Amino acid sequence: MDNLEKNVRLSSLYDLYKNLLTEKQRQYFEEYYFNDESLKEVAENFNVSRNAIYLSLKEVEEALEDFESALALKAKQDQRLDLLEKLKANADKDSLKIIEELEEI
Repeated sequence: MDNLEKNVRLSSLYDLYKNLLTEKQRQYFEEYYFNDESLKEVAENFNVSRNAIYLSLKEVEEALEDFESALALKAKQDQRLDLLEKLKANADKDSLKIIEELEEI
């Protein structure tokens, strides 16, 4: 898995499981992954060491993967989206409207 794929996966997992993380973990993750800050910049923003940020981010990455292993919310979400795409391919006009409503949920 390349870096871009990893970041997309972590962002997806974060959206699903962010409420299971601590406030600090969320702040570090968002600064690094969403605001594109370097480890050094995040460390300076929070007045901690670069290593502390690095270790915290690694801990968050592991936690997100552990949550997904236990709960499989992303895997189930991906399966639902695949099934909706298959339904779309064979749906009539009325069914397409219902499928679009399901996708919005």
